[in-house]
Amino acid sequence: MLTTPLADIGFLASASQGFRNMITELAVKTRLNAGDVLFEQGDRGDTLFAVISGSLEVSVTSQGGKKLSLDIMNAGALFGEIALFTPGPRTATLTAITQTEVWGLRNSDVLAALKKTPELYIDMIELAGMRMRWMANQYHEQVFMDVTTRLARKILHLSGEGGKPVRMSHADLGTFVGASRETVSKTLSGWKRDGLIELGRSTIQLTNEAGLKKIAENPLY
Repeated sequence: MLTTPLADIGFLASASQGFRNMITELAVKTRLNAGDVLFEQGDRGDTLFAVISGSLEVSVTSQGGKKLSLDIMNAGALFGEIALFTPGPRTATLTAITQTEVWGLRNSDVLAALKKTPELYIDMIELAGMRMRWMANQYHEQVFMDVTTRLARKILHLSGEGGKPVRMSHADLGTFVGASRETVSKTLSGWKRDGLIELGRSTIQLTNEAGLKKIAENPLY
């Protein structure tokens, strides 16, 4: 039996103790060195992953062949949840930025275990519902929140608890929050003047996290 914090991460922590015990028994560990690819866009996916240590870059390739960096997954992040419920093509490429450890939970392993304990199927259904609700909230945020708020939230998310530098171009940030590179650059320049951030070459460093959090929570900034 593997001892792993996977069952304590994200929406999995809301499951019953029986389901959490099952997750712990089924989880499989994978270690990656910087530059290693966990999976590529278009690969068939059937596994939910949790980042235990390190960090991974989430990227996609445009129709023109350009790589777009969309997100950074740090310790405590869950990804690939849809693949746990319905295996299918991966929508992005995950590449280790540093030495990274992830734990995986395969769809086939979970279904086989559920056949032995069918009473836990209700947990699977509830977890799927929770994920659908989260996706609906993300859609609501993208549609109804202004660009400034979305950009502040994105930078805070990428910087993590330790306030690490965000290494992403203004164009890529614009792609993720639905804004032009010019709008992103203008907004970041204003935040720099206000002493909220420092700007480097494709790098953003928080200098006033509390101030940026106010923007993220208050669209009227």
